[in-house]
Amino acid sequence: MSGRTRLTDLAEQAGVSTATVSRVLNGKPGVSNATRGAVLAALDVLGYERPEKLRGRSAGLIGLVVPELTNPVFPNFAQKIESALAHAGYTPLLCTQSPGGTTEDEYVEMLLEHGVDGIIFVSGLHADAQAGRDRYHRIVGLGTPIVLVNGFAEGLDAPFISSDDIASMDIAVRHLTAQGHTRIGLAVGPERFVPAARKVAGFAQALAERLTVTSAEPHIATSLFTLEGGQAAATQLLDGGHTAIVCASDIMALGAIRAVRARGLQVPDDVSVVGYDDSPLIAFTDPPLTTIRQSVEAMSTAAVTSLLAEISGQPAPRTELLFTPELIVRGSTAACPR
Repeated sequence: MSGRTRLTDLAEQAGVSTATVSRVLNGKPGVSNATRGAVLAALDVLGYERPEKLRGRSAGLIGLVVPELTNPVFPNFAQKIESALAHAGYTPLLCTQSPGGTTEDEYVEMLLEHGVDGIIFVSGLHADAQAGRDRYHRIVGLGTPIVLVNGFAEGLDAPFISSDDIASMDIAVRHLTAQGHTRIGLAVGPERFVPAARKVAGFAQALAERLTVTSAEPHIATSLFTLEGGQAAATQLLDGGHTAIVCASDIMALGAIRAVRARGLQVPDDVSVVGYDDSPLIAFTDPPLTTIRQSVEAMSTAAVTSLLAEISGQPAPRTELLFTPELIVRGSTAACPR
């Protein structure tokens, strides 16, 4: 491929002139940081290797610990956080967990040995009410700042960034009641996880306020945060005559749709299904999934900003930053069947 073709491709991708691309590639002055970043991003997107002179020296290493990558919302968080860190000049060390693989504690030991400047945990053991908090007290005690995403833990000296799970359930129930549904169920994961417990609380509150339901228990099915878990929970709710199912994740929602079809029923003609996360590609399911969108990009930016403030010696607020999710209406919800 000729140099001219490459310049044209990069200019089109970055939204700048070929002359600007040439200035960036040759390290010339007179280009704003934002424009330079756009050209570097275009290099990466189009698969070109960055010239040696453009490979900036890292400001430091940041650990990023996320759960398994089978749920697409976690790669989405990882990508957004890594991008924000790289933009700030830091090199992220991504640590992904899988059943039977490296544990969170083992990753932390490795990160501390590498002398990371800080660690961001996404939906880690801090979100599990049954897990100890000593590991986090120890990290902070060693002088390594941390930020915890999605899972508030009282008494930890760290910033918390969370999606507002309680508000999300009211958003979902409000949407379904507006469609005429009165038998609304919740398919959720184990309540020992803070986000799940909050969804249960928010769902019960929404049913009480919008449908004057005195006990939410018959309308809640607990299973695993997996496709199979969603199918099992939805099957239980269908047995209870529910015409709409709110799910605690998009993956569970796909399982719920499978459960509906296994009954010979259709989504949304017979049963409406709402997901949670708005994971990448979820708009292309059959039917396209109505879901509650987590503010992944804004939360990721806030997590990185908070950590960098901690590193610079300007502690971020210790209150929990709550981000209100957004209802994305697609084809999996409709009016309640008569």
